[in-house]
Amino acid sequence: MSHLIRTLQELEQLYGKPGERALRKEIPYLNEDYQAFVRASPFVVLASVGEDGLDCSPKGDPAGFVRILDERTLAIPDRPGNNRIDNLRNIIADPRVSLLFIIPGVGETLRVNGKADISVDPELLQSFEMHGRLPRSAIVVHVDSAYFHCSKALVRSALWDPLKHADRSLLPSPGAMHRRLSGGSFDGDAYDRDLPGLTQAGLY
Repeated sequence: MSHLIRTLQELEQLYGKPGERALRKEIPYLNEDYQAFVRASPFVVLASVGEDGLDCSPKGDPAGFVRILDERTLAIPDRPGNNRIDNLRNIIADPRVSLLFIIPGVGETLRVNGKADISVDPELLQSFEMHGRLPRSAIVVHVDSAYFHCSKALVRSALWDPLKHADRSLLPSPGAMHRRLSGGSFDGDAYDRDLPGLTQAGLY
């Protein structure tokens, strides 16, 4: 444990100061370029913090599903999930959130930090109608800062290279994971057979 970094001074000695461009790209609103990333993104990861710990929740829908209300405000529909609502519980306790917008095939990502509210405004929820169904709530994010992130991480990971995509059959299936977690009492094979239909039926 003698090789751990414990202070900001040690950290800055190791990494140095960020360059001018790295600082300049962070702004307290969504400019035209950053709004273009939001509109093109079908997938965002929402990080939150609360009394019981941290959460990092994926959100996905057709590109542009995150609504730009104005250059300082975003709205995200909360679609059906496993009903743990960890991120919503966290927002009640601590409104600070962070978003990472990802666009398939694009190396750059957009990071947004801010504070969130949970809205059940009927008009807002109606605007997110999909296949005749409304989200139960929407997460409204008030932007404190936004900045684009370079492509290095995605290039290093070859995330968008089809030749590097994992063979799903080499990993445990959802049913197999549930079976192990249940101590063997869960019928994982039946779950895996039914899962595609259950997923489609529960999207909205």
